[in-house]
Amino acid sequence: MTARQRRMLLVSAVVLGVSIAAFLALAAFQKNLLYFYTPSQIQAGEAPSGYALRVGGLVEQGSVWRDPNSLAVRFVLTDGAAKVTVFYQGILPDLFREGQGIIAVGKLEADGVFKADQVLAKHDENYMPPEVAEALQRSGKLPPVDEFKQGRP
Repeated sequence: MTARQRRMLLVSAVVLGVSIAAFLALAAFQKNLLYFYTPSQIQAGEAPSGYALRVGGLVEQGSVWRDPNSLAVRFVLTDGAAKVTVFYQGILPDLFREGQGIIAVGKLEADGVFKADQVLAKHDENYMPPEVAEALQRSGKLPPVDEFKQGRP
């Protein structure tokens, strides 16, 4: 084998190694992404079942059901145009209440129920995540943007 062939073999091995490392890094990165969906997008079938994602909206009035024997909670999230049922097993944030804007992190089950691993609520009553505010504005349930803080202090 000549020196030129050895160099080509070495360069090929390095390129192949870098390609494999990049592929593995991108595959791991893709698994850890948390996409945000509104109840309208979930109802339209845009959200994948079985993958980790975030869903946000307002907790619908009169929709909170608590199991008296456990920490299980079921409630309905709405963006004004569509609704999604959320099931959560655990302690809810102190500021969780009906009419409150929240974000739930979890997976959409095959039956259409969102099984949350985490429920997030913000301490400021004027705060609303930008994605939730945009969805509510589109449905006409929220005044124009300049009247609310959207993720800004």
